[in-house]
Amino acid sequence: MEIEAEPNQERIVATMLDALHAEGIPFLLAGSFSSNYWGIPRSTRDADFVIELGGKGVLSLAKHLPPTMTIDPQMQFESVTGTLRNVIKVADTLFKVELFRLSQDPHDQERFRRRVVVPMLGRNVFLPTLEDVILTKLRWCGYLNRAKDREDIRQMLIVRQSVVDWNYVYQWCDQHDTRETLDEIRRDISPS
Repeated sequence: MEIEAEPNQERIVATMLDALHAEGIPFLLAGSFSSNYWGIPRSTRDADFVIELGGKGVLSLAKHLPPTMTIDPQMQFESVTGTLRNVIKVADTLFKVELFRLSQDPHDQERFRRRVVVPMLGRNVFLPTLEDVILTKLRWCGYLNRAKDREDIRQMLIVRQSVVDWNYVYQWCDQHDTRETLDEIRRDISPS
């Protein structure tokens, strides 16, 4: 399934994908792009990548980016999840790319290990599995209680509830104390 985004967003994400592939940097495309793939697409203002740099520097990507895409060399601390990120600003748009470092969090590690390759934007793209997108969004619900995360989960379940590996999801929900939130969202979905 191909997702659709605004043409400029597609071009920006495709450029970033090409740069990551060219540098051989393992990644997964997370955030709204992954929930849009597994659920019902919505608009977004950013593209979130989780990257594993190994011995490479994030600035090695700059040679593959057009002058309109600028990597902020200063790493930022994402206070909700405790991860580090670099932001790539794109001229003449509010859209941005965020490059999150793969953390040592057990679920972050497992999500990265389980990532799957899907066709998107004419490329092979690594995404978290459906289950791992649900779990990550549930954690964000717990941290920030954002309506968009609950709605993303709801939309993914409307589309794909019958194929979810519930044993895997419940195992992590129990560890993250997010089972009650998941159960609330599932109750809100009317049977088809």
